Amino acid sequence: MTFTYRHKKQIILCTFGLVLLLVVASIFIIKNINFEDKEDENIVLNTKKDIKKDKEEEDVSDIYYQVDIKGEVINPGIYTVKEGSRVIDVIRLAGDLTDNADTSVLNLSKKVKDEMVIIVYSFNEVESFTETKEKEEIEQEACINQNDIINDACIEDSSNDTSSSVVISGKISLNTANLDELMMLPGIGEAKAEAIIKYREEVGAFQNIEELKEVSGIGDAIFDQIKESITI
Repeated sequence: MTFTYRHKKQIILCTFGLVLLLVVASIFIIKNINFEDKEDENIVLNTKKDIKKDKEEEDVSDIYYQVDIKGEVINPGIYTVKEGSRVIDVIRLAGDLTDNADTSVLNLSKKVKDEMVIIVYSFNEVESFTETKEKEEIEQEACINQNDIINDACIEDSSNDTSSSVVISGKISLNTANLDELMMLPGIGEAKAEAIIKYREEVGAFQNIEELKEVSGIGDAIFDQIKESITI
């Protein structure tokens, strides 16, 4: 009886101690798990904050332009584009070209600038480019001087600007056109435009448009394609 009682007491104490140890161990494990979960959560939150901060800094540093596109596009109007965008990007924003659009006189890869006006002509307008240009100039003059009130929103006539290569006839001058203006000609990319500029710098001003065929890379096929759009 004494033996049973003595061992029973030891068994109870051992059992109680084991249960207490298990409880303490469980509490420690649960706290450790919660701490790790909280630490992971903090890492995720901090990561999201960093991403948001980076995005906000990126948005602030971006420069945007307002561009007005008219003519043969599905949705003409004013569009906001990021700095570095090209003419083709604005055309896509405007719903793309209509079936009647002729881009042979446009440089689709040209970078846009703020307040830029892009006019996409129709096939008929390109065929009668001189008439179209003269009509535009008449409309511009009427717009600016309507009822003796100056309208600053009108498109300014660039024919009096000595740096412009577009004369009244609406043709590109081989002797004054810059790189971007020469690249507006169909079949004239950056390399050929640079060759034209290099030719007039080394040889001198063009005496006639046929002299263009003496420029490296420009043969009869390209000349026939652009001869109606150029002048000296």
